[in-house]
Amino acid sequence: MIFAAGLGTRLRPLTDNLPKALVPVGGKPMLEHVILRLKAAGFAHIVINVHHFGQKIIDFLEEHKNFGVAVDISDERDALLDTGGGIRKAAGYFRKGSPVLIHNVDIWSDADLAGLYEGHGRSRVAASLWVSKRSTSRYLLFDEGHRLCGWENTKTGEVKSPFPGFSPSAYEPYAFGGIHVISPALLERMQDWGEKFSIIDFYLSVAGEAIIQACPASAGALWMDLGKPEALTAAENYLKSAGHE
Repeated sequence: MIFAAGLGTRLRPLTDNLPKALVPVGGKPMLEHVILRLKAAGFAHIVINVHHFGQKIIDFLEEHKNFGVAVDISDERDALLDTGGGIRKAAGYFRKGSPVLIHNVDIWSDADLAGLYEGHGRSRVAASLWVSKRSTSRYLLFDEGHRLCGWENTKTGEVKSPFPGFSPSAYEPYAFGGIHVISPALLERMQDWGEKFSIIDFYLSVAGEAIIQACPASAGALWMDLGKPEALTAAENYLKSAGHE
């Protein structure tokens, strides 16, 4: 599933008349880059949620014949449902009994998507989160076995954890990379939640009983949040330096 429903407020004025998913990077919309990466990794069915200028995304996909993969649209044009709510609404499109890889449309990385998905299947954990050691203000906190135990906002001091007496300093901080794999059992549990909620809040709520596993990126791994104007420029420069002008 590709999260493509965001408002793209950080990219205004580019997104005043265009969905964030169709903002170009190196001559191709973000959405096209992600679809082609997923296709190259062996994914043949993709669910895409839409909200902001959703029809433009639908038209773009139709014009390009879905880039040769099966595509279902999860329509959130009536109401934006946040990350957890978006997955919950789209669940009817997922293949029964199979894990689902989730990818934010504005994430640019060299993550091994096939390896992440296959590794998740072998591990039998509830969810696998692609994380890295980059600097941020909001960290997921894992124990020495890479199991999710909490979350901390270092700017505000806010801490979340299902474990009583939780102390952030005793855990390993990682930044979430916007790519994760979720198992069918957790998809079932989402049905008890409301329509709109954060996937991170959901993961934290079940972390006391379900294993939410970190999959750390290798040192020097490529990761960019293309939802920021400066990152668009950095991505363009990266493509030029790599000979993909």
